[in-house]
Amino acid sequence: MTKNTMKAWVFQEPESMQLTEREIPKPTAEELLIKVKACGVCGSDVAYYWGDSSLETPDGKGPLVLGHEFSGEVVEVGDIPASKNLFHPGDRVTVNPVQYCNTCDVCHRGQVNLCENKGVLGVSADGAFAEYVVSHYQHAYHLPDSVSFEAGAFAEPLACGTYAVKNLDVSLGGTVVVFGPGAIGLSIVSLAKANGAGKVILAGTRDYRLEAGKSMGADTVLNTIDASSPYYCADITKEISDLTQGKMAERVIVATGSKEAMHLALEVSGRRSVIVYFGLPGDRDRVEVPALQSILWDKTIKFSWLASFTWVEAIKAIQSGLVDTSPLITHTFSLEQLMEALIVSKEKKGNPLKVMVTV
Repeated sequence: MTKNTMKAWVFQEPESMQLTEREIPKPTAEELLIKVKACGVCGSDVAYYWGDSSLETPDGKGPLVLGHEFSGEVVEVGDIPASKNLFHPGDRVTVNPVQYCNTCDVCHRGQVNLCENKGVLGVSADGAFAEYVVSHYQHAYHLPDSVSFEAGAFAEPLACGTYAVKNLDVSLGGTVVVFGPGAIGLSIVSLAKANGAGKVILAGTRDYRLEAGKSMGADTVLNTIDASSPYYCADITKEISDLTQGKMAERVIVATGSKEAMHLALEVSGRRSVIVYFGLPGDRDRVEVPALQSILWDKTIKFSWLASFTWVEAIKAIQSGLVDTSPLITHTFSLEQLMEALIVSKEKKGNPLKVMVTV
């Protein structure tokens, strides 16, 4: 290694990724060079590595550095942000990897999460499973000193969860059902409570995640599959009917790609309810909507994708303790141990929630 090189994991194709020595990238006039401090392992990173999903590169393959949930320290500032006095070497930052253009018709409508020209660090451009990464300055956010780099790296999934909860439009005192107690689903529990939910019911299939949900504010947890679980529920529709005196849930959010959960959301939601589909199903999955009942009960079905103007709120939620990331970040690995981190995430070894790589 020289002073001009860095360590980076370079993905080539499924199950082919090596820790290599690379030139440290040079920022353009509009970019920041950031020394990576922490990078979370997302389910999409696991899917890319094992070939369950394609990258957004022209051919869907590498070479590419994965990793898009990250925080770090600014080491070099491009001419434009420097001239505006926006960033300085030593600044602590977290970064929105979805780097929209701010110019296309979609962006001009304020729908930046749907930008037609976006680049995504770790998905279509080099990401943060490396010692350094470059980012456009408009997508970097200052990280308060009171927020750790690990918590700062969680800002990306939390910003997505925040956007989903905004779409949910929680009714004060109402009942919210959350399907999927992954790291984002668990943070959604806290956000739903903070937005005025009277009761939050969390449904999943692993007890350790449901128990984490109780610490995040869930009032009731239900295991929908494991008959040996103390939280086992054989008929979740009946259970939620009993818990709501037959009114069912005003709000339901599906933070999992499970098609079964997507159908259950339609069953457990009540009159004038709002259902938000947030988790990613398979390419060919379909959901059948009971059309007449949904019309008669005046239901609204929404879909939530990425994070649109919710980064500042997500960072404030972490800074204020509104969302406590400490129960969510369960495993930490060094950059050199990335392969082990991916395996733990995939195989759920040691009951992981969010697996973090520190650099």
